[in-house]
Amino acid sequence: MARAVWKGPFVEESLMKKVDKYKIDPKKIPIKTWSRKSTIIPDFVGVSFLIYNGKKFIPITVSEDMVGHKLGEFAPTRTFFGHTPADKKAAKPAETTEKK
Repeated sequence: MARAVWKGPFVEESLMKKVDKYKIDPKKIPIKTWSRKSTIIPDFVGVSFLIYNGKKFIPITVSEDMVGHKLGEFAPTRTFFGHTPADKKAAKPAETTEKK
């Protein structure tokens, strides 16, 4: 279920403080965050984040297209290693019979 419109987007309070400091700071060191549930707001455009995916921090720079999404959407938590070899073998004979 979506969040009520009258409440506005959820953004971690500590994250907002870090973004405000980031805009003033000339060094522009990426902000480390564990708050994957925070919504990206227009103030975040151009800010670099390091988003934790449960194992490591994924570097993200926010663009205008990302506004309205959650930070966690851009740091996948699962790694896809491909399908099993049995699936590849099963698909191969079907392709050879169709070509004849």
